[in-house]
Amino acid sequence: MGLDQLIQDCQKNSIRAQEQLYKLLAPKLFSACLKYSRNRADAEDNLQDGFLLIFQKIGQFHFKGSFEGWAKRVMINNVLQRYRSEGVFELVTENMPDVIDVEIESESISMEYLVSIIQELPDRYRMVFNLYVIDGYSHKEIAEMLSITDGTSKSNLARARMILKEKIEALQGNSIPSVK
Repeated sequence: MGLDQLIQDCQKNSIRAQEQLYKLLAPKLFSACLKYSRNRADAEDNLQDGFLLIFQKIGQFHFKGSFEGWAKRVMINNVLQRYRSEGVFELVTENMPDVIDVEIESESISMEYLVSIIQELPDRYRMVFNLYVIDGYSHKEIAEMLSITDGTSKSNLARARMILKEKIEALQGNSIPSVK
């Protein structure tokens, strides 16, 4: 069965089709949830809630563009809505530079370490960092998605970069983990 047929069957509330679509997309969408969630347990909860929302809204998909992209956007918006309702995105009034440069010795830091320090960022910084750096959204788009100002988005990104820079410099100044 092709993806289009699977989507059409999901639009008709076929439980079997929903199960197949879940199995097909869950690994990719879980990684998106993991980027925006505080921890693995929250990511798992967000994945389940996001799929419920995808199945509720699947009738809004009109086979224009990528279904996977549409589903990922629904999933990310669901996670962001959860954190918006928790008041995670308060206004930050720190004066931060727009760009913070960090020199990373290319073979000195493992990908696992980078992912772990990004995951440790406070929610508001991690969300903006991932949306801007990883997913390529503009500050204007981020501001709309998170109900914050462009300036707050820029400030949160700058603060996230500064925290990451400090952690990387501290690591490079001390022991350097081996690359796997």
